Amino acid sequence: MHSTTIQASGAICLIDANAVCFFMHEWALAEAVIATTVQIAEKEGLKKVTEVTIKIGELQQIERDILQFALSQLKPAKLKNTKFRITQAKTQLKCRACGNTWLFQNHKLDKNTTEAIHFIPEVAHAYIKCPKCNSPDFEITKGRGIWLENIKGVK
Repeated sequence: MHSTTIQASGAICLIDANAVCFFMHEWALAEAVIATTVQIAEKEGLKKVTEVTIKIGELQQIERDILQFALSQLKPAKLKNTKFRITQAKTQLKCRACGNTWLFQNHKLDKNTTEAIHFIPEVAHAYIKCPKCNSPDFEITKGRGIWLENIKGVK
């Protein structure tokens, strides 16, 4: 199988013999994590950043291995020895109809649904229903997005 890899605008596109293209938004997230880390380190007067803990909401469905690889490839010399730890935050949902709260469980979804939510988390409302009253009207109360939970360094 012959494949070609190109990079454009923070996205990697893998084109194989079947012309299948996979865009990896994890690379764009890695760029944002690195830029934010550098900005915070400068603001806090850190000469060296030793560890960054990144928290990812479960609903984001981020490919952790790809994000970790992107971080290792994109980090500047200033972050050469920085360890990036990636942890996951469980997603909690709350029904607006009956008040029930429950945890998101993507293993109960088929591959196409999981993929749709991966790229556009807002479509979760079309696929997920309250387990108590079957309403699709819920809010995401925890575990959405990606954020820097902790930055450790030396002043």
